[in-house]
Amino acid sequence: MAGGKSTPKKDKSIKVCGGHMVKTGQILSRGKSAYKAGVNVKGLDTLYALCPGKVYFTKKKTSHGRPRTFINIMPAPKA
Repeated sequence: MAGGKSTPKKDKSIKVCGGHMVKTGQILSRGKSAYKAGVNVKGLDTLYALCPGKVYFTKKKTSHGRPRTFINIMPAPKA
């Protein structure tokens, strides 16, 4: 373990929980293929917010019958 190169990285995970308010461009998930981009979210491996709002999760089945979890953002009302 010279230089710590054989230790796994700890920063690959979900960064926000359901119900949290996020800003535009804020990272929601990094390095997790278990979560897919939903409404107002973009990215493949690193998912980020396209607008400010509240985070919520949905589950849907793919055409192959595999359940997927989508990260979505409900836009915040304009003040």
